Amino acid sequence: MNGAEALLKTLVESEVEICFANPGTSEMQLVSAIGKTDAMRPVLCLFEGVVSGAADGYARMADKPAATLLHLGSGFSNSLANMHNARRAGSPVVNIVGDHASYHLQFDAPLTSNLPGITRWGSHWTEIASSPEELSAGGARAVQASMRGNGQIATLVAPADHAWDTASEAAPALPRPEALQVPDNRVARIAEAVRSGKKTAIMLGGKALREKNLAQLGAIADAHNVTLMCATFPTRLQRGAGRAKVQRLPYFAEQAAEALMPFEQLILLGVAAPVSFFAYPEKESWLTPEHCELYTLAEQSEDLSGTVSALTAALGIEKSAEEVYERQIHEVADETLNPLTIGQIMSNEMPDHAIVSDEGATCGLAMFLCTENAPAHDWLTLTGGAIGQGLPVALGAALACPDQKVIALQADGSAMYTIQALWSMARENADVTVILLNNKSYAILNIELARVGAGEPNDKTLSMLDLSNPDMDFASIATGLGVKASQARSSSEFQAQFAEAMSTPGPCLIEAIL
Repeated sequence: MNGAEALLKTLVESEVEICFANPGTSEMQLVSAIGKTDAMRPVLCLFEGVVSGAADGYARMADKPAATLLHLGSGFSNSLANMHNARRAGSPVVNIVGDHASYHLQFDAPLTSNLPGITRWGSHWTEIASSPEELSAGGARAVQASMRGNGQIATLVAPADHAWDTASEAAPALPRPEALQVPDNRVARIAEAVRSGKKTAIMLGGKALREKNLAQLGAIADAHNVTLMCATFPTRLQRGAGRAKVQRLPYFAEQAAEALMPFEQLILLGVAAPVSFFAYPEKESWLTPEHCELYTLAEQSEDLSGTVSALTAALGIEKSAEEVYERQIHEVADETLNPLTIGQIMSNEMPDHAIVSDEGATCGLAMFLCTENAPAHDWLTLTGGAIGQGLPVALGAALACPDQKVIALQADGSAMYTIQALWSMARENADVTVILLNNKSYAILNIELARVGAGEPNDKTLSMLDLSNPDMDFASIATGLGVKASQARSSSEFQAQFAEAMSTPGPCLIEAIL
């Protein structure tokens, strides 16, 4: 048994079942080890940003880590935008990054870089294996570290010689870390604040937005006239018919501040205090109004489900939420294809327990509002704001939950960052329906250009935000990458294509020409 085989055995014993990979020469021993076992599913991705985004999507739905296999500092660097999103999502991810053989680093070969520095920047936990045995033991520690709190990025650097040299044994799996408990006196203090009668909102994040927790929090909201809110970009919001109502904080700072203005108390549960996504001239960055008292019930790293149960008990509430979303069928009266009609058709046609990966940008909000009364579903968002996440997250979610339909709302500009994900969807026969929202523009940046006061734009300025000349044909691109594709230019065309996609397993793309 060599070091790579020992590491793989440890990962499998640690319940890591899938590896999203874009390997190179330094990882060939690990590639070979994966090829010798049925216990680890390899998924080849054609760009490292797809690797990290898919691992994020998998973790959000599976509540456990996937492994990634990346090549040297350049490969890990290519993964960093979606690694940033995974970090903000609190997703557990275990990165295995191959490096040059330890004795080869002194020669400063062309692909040598400051890999330890890069991994430390992009990870909560990082370690460099010092021997074949430590490669395996480091794998066990990486899985354990990834599950700390509510999920972390753990990166193990694997020098090539420690992968090919003989290992005496494989390290055993380590126990999962225990959740950090919220002190009873903090729960009691928050219960007292809820009972005070003051106008109160509870801002939710992480696992507080899961169905079981929302049922309890919804009952608290019903009993004490509390408003449940979530951040603009939640990791995973379980919503739709039968689930408690949660308001989503608006994206633009002025609207967010207005939404928070009525409240005298804001209680944070698994989320940081709300701030403006960007700074703007003469606009506030801190969004909580001065008259509103800020409380923290649980930090993002603490036991959110246990805290919800403790608060429910402290308030003497024994039932579930009564005010929930009810199923509604929309009448689609407009033949124009736009975000509203797309959202209405989605809401009407999507099956129970679908998963939505939302990188719809300017179009996504209308679709979000339209689907409040859709069948129960999960909504995954762009947690860190680094675009190019939507398609990879959809891929990972589909492989984590193969019995659930995945719908990817994908803006045209950000699709081109990780369009290679379509090829991996085709290869893995992932059950993903991509709604490609083609408005031929970085439309959100046109809005931001006006908001930051950058002056009156001229044609040259606007050309940097325009995605036409030439127009992109996403249906043809998808077909070339092995994904069934069609175009829709009216709501009736879209309805027919989307209904067929919902009833047909496997990947497809509908290019919505807006």
